[in-house]
Amino acid sequence: MDRSGARVTGFKCVLCDRVYAPGEVTYTCVDCGLEGILDVLYDYDEIAREFSRADLERSIENSHWRYMPLLPIGSEETLPVLRTGWTPLYHAEGVLGLPNLYVKDDSMNPTASLKDRATSVAMARAAEEGVSAVAAASTGNAGCSLAGFAAAQGLPCYIFVPADAPSPKVAQLLVLGATVFAVDGTYGDAFDLASEAIAAFGWYNRSCAVNPYLVEGKKTVALEVCEQLDFEVPDKVFVPVGDGCIMSGVYKGFAEFEKLGFTEKVPELVGVQAEGCDPIREAFDGLCELVPCEADTCADSIACGHPRNWRKAVRGVRASGGRMMAVPDDAILAGMAELARSTGVFGEPAGVTAFAGLAAAVREGSVTPDDTVVVLMTGSGLKDTESAMRAAGEAVPVGRSLEDVERALRDRAEI
Repeated sequence: MDRSGARVTGFKCVLCDRVYAPGEVTYTCVDCGLEGILDVLYDYDEIAREFSRADLERSIENSHWRYMPLLPIGSEETLPVLRTGWTPLYHAEGVLGLPNLYVKDDSMNPTASLKDRATSVAMARAAEEGVSAVAAASTGNAGCSLAGFAAAQGLPCYIFVPADAPSPKVAQLLVLGATVFAVDGTYGDAFDLASEAIAAFGWYNRSCAVNPYLVEGKKTVALEVCEQLDFEVPDKVFVPVGDGCIMSGVYKGFAEFEKLGFTEKVPELVGVQAEGCDPIREAFDGLCELVPCEADTCADSIACGHPRNWRKAVRGVRASGGRMMAVPDDAILAGMAELARSTGVFGEPAGVTAFAGLAAAVREGSVTPDDTVVVLMTGSGLKDTESAMRAAGEAVPVGRSLEDVERALRDRAEI
């Protein structure tokens, strides 16, 4: 697959539009600093000459590396060993009254979240660059992803999490061998401290808000949706939004397939935030610059009060003709139970936030049974068992006899 690697022509700052040649800049724009997030630019004419829908139809690659021509990787020799992508797209026919509803279950990735898509690309780049250690700030999932891939590659891994990160995620980090710094503060504080440490010690930065390559991994979820629907693009795609990186990738993936002529349109993208942390929605609706906020939501994986990649996210939603919305925590917890009980897909709060947004959109009438809709479910419910128990209720206590079971069933009006 060397022929398909790294058709990268340069990088462009989303703030000042300055363009850099490959190798000229490492992470963000030198003029705009951390606010100067970069877009990865490709030679799409060259890609189109070498890559077609027929190539995908013949491909036996069952991971997201089937899209190597659209990824910034120079050689398959640096690819991580953990298989990522090509996760199931379930037809949830009739759920929420929608005949054409599909759920993309990215909890089936190696560390049980969509973040593995970004990490796999980061680790391939890290291998190409010969780095000695990797690091990131995380509310949990990104860190778990990096820890898993670093363990598989034998690299030291340093993760900075807010002190209130869910214990199952911290446990996953520790079991995978990461050095975990529990920062006395918010995710924003963890991000700032991680940035200082990364600069001081020369670690490779996995943060999607800094490293331009990571959004390239996240866009593969959109490419898969197109393929799994036989290149019939859905009408609407609901996406959970925290720092804006997933939405940025989703838009880019759909837009690239349209540019190459694989599909005929970009779907309407609907970004869903938690009401307790929705600064991107407020910036989108107010046509204004982002105002950071204090995060107050059970959906920890999208609890980013100061999202760094919000400009790309807003740009993508606008270009698609979509919208941003926010849902309360009680709707998110209800969505955990409803999604699981109607489809068998068990998501964490952030993972089901898009589903909760879809439920609200159905109630308000902005989504109808005529629409074909895809919901991204981005992380396993096992990541946050405390929230899962709040969503599911309690076990039924019984004694040791069948009569105890019968009595409990009668009390519940189940017999």
